[in-house]
Amino acid sequence: MPPIRPRNIFDAVPEVAAAASTEFVERLAQGGGARVERIVSHGHASPPGFWYDQPETEWVLLVAGRARLRFHPDRIVELEPGDHLLIPAHERHRVEWTDSDGATIWLAVFLPADPA
Repeated sequence: MPPIRPRNIFDAVPEVAAAASTEFVERLAQGGGARVERIVSHGHASPPGFWYDQPETEWVLLVAGRARLRFHPDRIVELEPGDHLLIPAHERHRVEWTDSDGATIWLAVFLPADPA
């Protein structure tokens, strides 16, 4: 078994160019139907007309940078470092904007949706 070692959410933050078509996504942990991801954005936004409609609940923490989310049809949520929110399964949303002056770092936890 490998030794247990701490990691830092800011370690090895990739230089993600705003011109890159996608954000950097790194899976940090998973188990029991849940997963934890570090996402690094740099001026990224969802493609025009695209809406996330995820089958799982997502808890997201903005660790660094700034971002703006839009929830369908037209509710805006501005995020700054330390802000977090819970996005229920199938809550349609999109990333309207992320800071282009530096890395926007998200910590996202995806949880199985509660059965109906």
